[in-house]
Amino acid sequence: MSEFAYLRGQLHAEGVPLADIAREIGTPAYVYSAAALRRAYRAYVDAFAGQPVQICYALKANGNLAVVRVLALEGAGADVVSEGELRRALAAGIPADKIVFSGVGKSESEMNFALEAGIAAINVESEPELMALGRLAAARSRRLSVSLRINPDIDAVTHAKITTGRSDNKFGVPYDSAARLFARAAELPALSLDGLAVHIGSQLLSLDPFRRAFERVADLVRQLRGAGHAIRRLDLGGGVGIRYGDERPPSAGDYAKMVRDTVGGLGCTLIIEPGRSIVGEAGALLTQVLYVKET
Repeated sequence: MSEFAYLRGQLHAEGVPLADIAREIGTPAYVYSAAALRRAYRAYVDAFAGQPVQICYALKANGNLAVVRVLALEGAGADVVSEGELRRALAAGIPADKIVFSGVGKSESEMNFALEAGIAAINVESEPELMALGRLAAARSRRLSVSLRINPDIDAVTHAKITTGRSDNKFGVPYDSAARLFARAAELPALSLDGLAVHIGSQLLSLDPFRRAFERVADLVRQLRGAGHAIRRLDLGGGVGIRYGDERPPSAGDYAKMVRDTVGGLGCTLIIEPGRSIVGEAGALLTQVLYVKET
C-alpha cells in the first residue's frame, strides 16, 4: 500500500495529507488512490502479457463510479452480478463488449437489459436460466454467446461465507451435469454455448485450490470438445487475496503462471475477474473523533 504512507507523523495519500482532505470536505469520507488502482490492475495485465486474456474488474468489490472510471480508462472490462452493476459499468465508460454478466439469480428483465446492451457474455448458473435465456434471445432474433458456470466441488480454503465452489454451495451447475446441459443448449437455436465459467471463492491465499479447479475445467473442456462442442472461452473467476495482517497471498505473476500451466494450452480466450485485489488496498475511510465518553 505504498500510495498511503506516514510522513512527519501524518497519513498521506499520494503525498496529500489526509487531514487536509478531512478539513476541506468533512467526514466521513472515502479517499481512493488512482495510482494504487492502476498499479493493482496493471499487475494483472503485465502478468498475462502475451496471452489472450481480458481482465474484467468485479464491481461487487467496489461499485464507486470514480473507481470504475479509473479502471475503464486503463482498458478494464467488468464482471457484474445485477442490472444495477451493469448500468454502473456502462455509466463509468466500460464498453458493453467487455462486460460479463455473472450472478446466481438473474431475472428475465435483467437478462433482457443485458441483451439490449449487447454485452460480451452471460454466465448461465442453472438449467432454468439457460432455458429462459434461450427463449429471450430467440424473441430478439439474435444468437447469443454464453458460458456455463460449473461447480467443480473444490474447497477454496477461505472463509465459509465466501467460498462458492463446493457441491453444497448454491453457485453453478454440478460438474457432472455439464455434458447434458451442453447437449440441451445445442437444441436452442438462439444460444451458442461456447464457454465455461468457474469461481470457487474470494480471498484465496494459496494457488492450490485454483490449480485443482482449473485442472478439472481443463479435463471438462477436453470431454466437451470430444463430444463435438466448441469451447472458445474460459471465465476463471476472481483473483488472489490481499493482506489484512501477516497473510502472504500469491502474486499476480505466480497466479498467471499457474493459469498458463493448467489451461494455457487449450487455445481459449481467458477472462479473469479480480476485485478485492484491485481495490482492497486502494482506499481509506476518513472519520473524526467527536467525543470521548467515559463509562
